[in-house]
Amino acid sequence: MSKPDFWKNNKNYYDLKSYWRNLFGCNVHKLQIDAGFTCPNRDGHVAVGGCIYCDGRGSKLRQQGELPSVTEQIVQGKKYYTKQAAKFIAYFQTFTNTYAPVEKLRALYDEALAQDDVIGLSIGTRPDCLGPDVVELLSCYAKKYHVWVELGLQSVHDKTLQFINRGHNFQQFLDAMNALAGKDLNICVHIIIGLPGESDKDVLTTAKTLAALPVNGIKIHSLLALEGTTLGDMYKKGDVQMISREKYISLVADILEVLPPEMVIQRLTADGYRDIFLAPDWAMNKLDVLNTINKELERRDSYQGKHYIKG
Repeated sequence: MSKPDFWKNNKNYYDLKSYWRNLFGCNVHKLQIDAGFTCPNRDGHVAVGGCIYCDGRGSKLRQQGELPSVTEQIVQGKKYYTKQAAKFIAYFQTFTNTYAPVEKLRALYDEALAQDDVIGLSIGTRPDCLGPDVVELLSCYAKKYHVWVELGLQSVHDKTLQFINRGHNFQQFLDAMNALAGKDLNICVHIIIGLPGESDKDVLTTAKTLAALPVNGIKIHSLLALEGTTLGDMYKKGDVQMISREKYISLVADILEVLPPEMVIQRLTADGYRDIFLAPDWAMNKLDVLNTINKELERRDSYQGKHYIKG
């Protein structure tokens, strides 16, 4: 096996920009939207307080006061990115973006898709917030538009999910995957590296499990300790340690090697709000992390999918 020709990039993995250029023949950009949603893991429906790493503030727009409409957010985003992209995906990002009556969801999604050059949706949500009516709504959009469903998972290990207070288990994730499968929807799964109590083997088990499922894309980032979170308090007390830069780079490369070559790598690192960021310091330099991941794959003479075993 060698690097696939369809990647058409200078990286050792299939990045989102290359995927969209292959699909649409132009640059596409995701416009982040905060539509005012909350989360069942925060409002008491499932739990309170949210995941241990979540600061609960939402987007910067939310912190500035009353949220602009979906239309206003897209118009402003397009002004900023028009020189970089010809088409756009409306990315409903903040908290759980299917956590509302389906009539409200339809109105918000329709508003986004009514904007010029918006060719699809990316909906960030949880495995336990995808009822049959929501899945039906999303599948209807997928018949006409490019639609991604982004599922927060973080780990396939229930002991970890319980520790980080996710409020759902791995079986619920599998149930969501089964509900979404076969409906022309693209599925992106979020995972975190460096979760307390997880070994390298645990991390690779998560990657190999997702590699065997109908997952179209993945987002990976390190665990971040932020001020005002349960994890932040644990970090300051010395109860948890953040993963080192070297270990993170190595594990990301390990993960990429076992993923299918056609799986779209939507993210390989992330940072937090600088005003509440605690650790790890190296995560604040995203470009350095991305470059080093690619260099590590080059050092290994490796690439995404090199050790992928098709089930």
